[in-house]
Amino acid sequence: MKNRITKWIITLMIMALSSGGYWWYDSHKIRFEDRYKQESIEKGTVLQTVSANGTLNPVVLVNVGTQVSGTVIKLEADFNDHVQKGQIMARLDPSLFNAQIAQSNANVSNAHASVVLAMANEKRSRELFEKEYVSQQDYDQSVQSLASAKASLALATAQLKRDQTNKNYSVITSPVSGVVVDRQISVGQTVAASFQTPTLFKIAQDLREMQIDANFAEADIGKIRVGQNVNFNVDAFPELTFKGVVSQIRLNATTTSNVVTYDIVVAVDNPKEILLPGMTAYVTIIEDQHPNVLLVPNAALRFRSTDDKKVKFKVKKESHISDTTKGHIFILKDGQLKKIYISIGITDGKYTEVTEGAIEAGDLVIVSENNSERDTSKSNSPMKMF
Repeated sequence: MKNRITKWIITLMIMALSSGGYWWYDSHKIRFEDRYKQESIEKGTVLQTVSANGTLNPVVLVNVGTQVSGTVIKLEADFNDHVQKGQIMARLDPSLFNAQIAQSNANVSNAHASVVLAMANEKRSRELFEKEYVSQQDYDQSVQSLASAKASLALATAQLKRDQTNKNYSVITSPVSGVVVDRQISVGQTVAASFQTPTLFKIAQDLREMQIDANFAEADIGKIRVGQNVNFNVDAFPELTFKGVVSQIRLNATTTSNVVTYDIVVAVDNPKEILLPGMTAYVTIIEDQHPNVLLVPNAALRFRSTDDKKVKFKVKKESHISDTTKGHIFILKDGQLKKIYISIGITDGKYTEVTEGAIEAGDLVIVSENNSERDTSKSNSPMKMF
């Protein structure tokens, strides 16, 4: 009887220990699948792009200057005014020009009188020469005097015409139709056109057509072509994405701090004229676009398992991909990590095109280890007793 009770006690203790051990294992174990974060492979469109900052400018920006010096006495145009070709924009004081014209008129009159006198002398000398009353030399001198008087009249007439033209230049007119985007003079200001023509106004010919001048690094130039589509944003309308087209790749390079850049001109339609000159544009040029392709997260391509060296989680390798493989990913299969080699195409920085590999849409790929689960495992480990 005593032996039977002892056996029952031992059996109960074994069962209790077994149950407790199983409960502890079950409560502390972590499913293998829970150790990793996974993301589904999907089909979609991938865009490969390059980006840079640029400035919005009018396609045609005309600097209106003056060819004569003078004091501004009147302004006929101001900022944001729409002007037509030939419209008066400003006037300079004409007093000095009027005085020069008066002087030139007097010179013309004087020269004309000299011509009249020279013509009479030449006629009289010719008649006397024909009667042999004067020498050949006297006659030739009268002819020369007439020619000189006519030349002086022509010179005085040209001077008068120049002075009249200068007076006309004192009235500043618009060379094109457009919008005044800048005015750099005020009434009472003196402008001097001695060695360099001063800029009085800047006129944008048509703000409905704009362009972006963006500087791209030389490493990206080989991927940019005229006609490529462009997306860009501006700070004034952060919720909107505008579109343009690469219209020119300018060959003149700029070097700043040993960095070589090239000016890329992007043509932009601005029918509502909401884009203004000088705005900063954040330009993205679409180099390539592949629709309806398998997309794998770039995080999956960067993932490296810490369990590769453990026999329990032995990695199986696929060998059907050619030697031109450019990457690999991990998936979970039958409680083990499985490495799959793939060939990849273009990338948008977040997702990469898969061109070859034993995967399909809907497959789950590992993108990272689930650190929260690992921390939970550590926190639930039994406390050591000292």
